[in-house]
Amino acid sequence: MIDSNSILLFVADVPKSAGFYGRLLGQDPVEFSPTFAMFILPSGLALGLWGRAGVEPAPAATGGGCDVGFKVATADKVDTLHAEWQVKGATMLLPPTNLDFGRTFVAADPDGHRLRVYNVAED
Repeated sequence: MIDSNSILLFVADVPKSAGFYGRLLGQDPVEFSPTFAMFILPSGLALGLWGRAGVEPAPAATGGGCDVGFKVATADKVDTLHAEWQVKGATMLLPPTNLDFGRTFVAADPDGHRLRVYNVAED
């Protein structure tokens, strides 16, 4: 079996993106250089930011083609993070909204990567 242990986002400016994610996540990267930064999320998943200019093979697309999901324990936490992320400079694409699976909002990072915070509603 193969386990997923990381997500790599291709970014235009690693220091700028690392600063953005550091503010949102409330932590410093565990690895940082001008071309790469790595954060370890509480789940153990690694979130890497890789300078688009150095990726081989070159990325064919830019941000916005999928969501990076951040599951939270309560619907209230969705609303709290929405307010916090707005203050920290995230571009909001969808305000806190109740959808068929639960409460969610969508933000974008400086490269247009979609960040979905959500809580799964109890049946």
